[in-house]
Amino acid sequence: MFDDADDIHPLFAGAPSTTEFKKLRKRIIRQTREAIEHYGMVDPSAHEKDGKPPRWLVCLSGGKDSYTLLAVLYELKWRGLLPVDLLACNLDQGQPGFPATVLPEFLERMNVPHRIEYQDTYSVVVDKVPQGRTYCALCSRLRRGNLYRVAREEGCSAVVLGHHRDDILETFFMNLFHGGRLATMPPKLVNEEGDLFVFRPLAHVAEADCEKFATSMNYPIIPCDLCGSQDGLQRQQVKQILDQWEKNSPGRRQVMFRALTNARPSHLLDPKLFDFANLSLNPRKTDENSGEIPQLR
Repeated sequence: MFDDADDIHPLFAGAPSTTEFKKLRKRIIRQTREAIEHYGMVDPSAHEKDGKPPRWLVCLSGGKDSYTLLAVLYELKWRGLLPVDLLACNLDQGQPGFPATVLPEFLERMNVPHRIEYQDTYSVVVDKVPQGRTYCALCSRLRRGNLYRVAREEGCSAVVLGHHRDDILETFFMNLFHGGRLATMPPKLVNEEGDLFVFRPLAHVAEADCEKFATSMNYPIIPCDLCGSQDGLQRQQVKQILDQWEKNSPGRRQVMFRALTNARPSHLLDPKLFDFANLSLNPRKTDENSGEIPQLR
């Protein structure tokens, strides 16, 4: 289904014909489709309200993850599996040396509707963040606020981000180690104003697969030079821990991710999630001769 030259989106033109790449591509598409369906990112009746499909703002940074996100969403739409309109958006944050022409030229060449938004958040971050502190928190907050504004201006119902499985795991451990809470990036949420969804369709996709995919497709990767070169980032430290665990026990990341989808509030310690105070006994009458084995916890 992937090799018909007359049935392919420009984003996939020139895709490698190797068996390895085809398996990688199918796996990413399958995992993305599963996440979209599992977390209810598409409302089947949404288009019936005003006669047109919902519109998603697909945030494109120029990194491997966002390129993978854009390509896979267009693949699903191309195959008739994603009944939404897509608008790619890059927020140029005014970073010195940022190659401002790369993404517009790429999106034009790929026939992808897009909006390039310029907002000099770089100067704000550098001015406000004390020397020696990391930029991530403020940079992310400013970026998200501008993307919400663009989404509203463009009539979009959702802001779609390229966070993958490993981002979700790293955030979980950052909250665990540094925030004292069990929380991570949800695949679907509503913003604080209550007027926009935030989706992460790559929630089930491994970072390594995003990297292999974007590299194989020769997409023009743009590195983040604002915070990527800073030392001592908590996320980098957590990533190193997870890398070591994965090296010692291959597949550990997927096991830990699966645990995030299998929470048991009654076996944690948060009384807001489980009513421990009103937990009562319900003894079962068992006949010694019945052969029934009492359930243990």
